Amino acid sequence: MPAMTLMALDKIDRTPLPQQRERNRLGSASPGVWLWLACFGLTVVWDASGADLSVMRWLGDAQGFALRDHWWLSTVGHDGAKRLAVLVFVGIVWMVFRPMGIWRQMPRTQRLEIVVGITLSLLVVTAIKRVSMTSCPWELEAFGGIANHVSHWAWGVTDGGSGHCFPGGHASSALAFLALSLPWLASTEHHHRRTGQKLMVAILVLGLVLGAIQTLRGAHYPSHTAWTALICAAVAWVNHRLFASYRSWSTRPS
Repeated sequence: MPAMTLMALDKIDRTPLPQQRERNRLGSASPGVWLWLACFGLTVVWDASGADLSVMRWLGDAQGFALRDHWWLSTVGHDGAKRLAVLVFVGIVWMVFRPMGIWRQMPRTQRLEIVVGITLSLLVVTAIKRVSMTSCPWELEAFGGIANHVSHWAWGVTDGGSGHCFPGGHASSALAFLALSLPWLASTEHHHRRTGQKLMVAILVLGLVLGAIQTLRGAHYPSHTAWTALICAAVAWVNHRLFASYRSWSTRPS
């Protein structure tokens, strides 16, 4: 989990973030947007290929998934990681109002941007899960359950299971923190952008690890993690653009 972020931000860089010198590096034509679109396209192709089921058949059989209740995966990788994510989030919220170390050198609007971005990412993923009728792989008949396989693109079509499994909620415990990296990535200072890149890579890797844990347990298809990453990245980007627009407006000469 991004538990390292509270401490890492205090160690990686002691130079203040430029408070009002954000470059339009995260605009609509930025490399990050093109990368997001490329990942979106690859995920759609993966969905269309049927590779999700192939992966799950490799991991499970009619008796279910052997690693479903594995202690390291279920207790540490799932339950423990979720609790740790909550603690990290509470710590970041605290830094908005009682900043320490490098957080004290960030403008309050940027600290608030991070918290709002993380919160919105979690809310959007949760909202989609609430309306999704897609059941988890371990509920499919092929793996000892009662549900039929129905694409998560078939909105409103029930598969006979409990549903509410798309996208990957556990992966969002890490991927929602992508909003943490954007103020750094948007800086005009090279060393700040390097910090943002390190944070982004660390969060993506942690998100993929958490998603892989759930796939090994039979709880989510690989695509569920990919869609969670795309959703969290999009929400973080929109949130950043809105906050950047507000900062630009609030500093405009009257």
